Amino acid sequence: MEPTAEDPGAGSCAVSAPLPGQTAKFRLERRGKVVEGFIINVDGSHRAYVNRCPHAGTPLDLWPNEFLTEDGQHLICATHGAIFEPRSGVCVEGPCPGAVLEALVVEGQGPRLVVRCRN
Repeated sequence: MEPTAEDPGAGSCAVSAPLPGQTAKFRLERRGKVVEGFIINVDGSHRAYVNRCPHAGTPLDLWPNEFLTEDGQHLICATHGAIFEPRSGVCVEGPCPGAVLEALVVEGQGPRLVVRCRN
């Protein structure tokens, strides 16, 4: 599911809210550069992160929009197998324990959300 990225303001974009247990990718502009991110629905609560592993600097998904472990309970980096807690973005297993995914701000409720960069 690739959400439509509308530009409601600099460094932000509108995305379609994924269903519980699902993720969706998007792009937004930050300081003149395009940043790829993803949003995850964790039991009705939405979290968004920059799609970059803090260990390797590579995108987490080797295959488009494949961010979850097989059991769907954690986020995983396809490059080195780092496992992240989806609510906090903290690495809980793998090559970078304690490292954190770069969080983005999620605003709004319902089927359309706005994701923006932190200041």
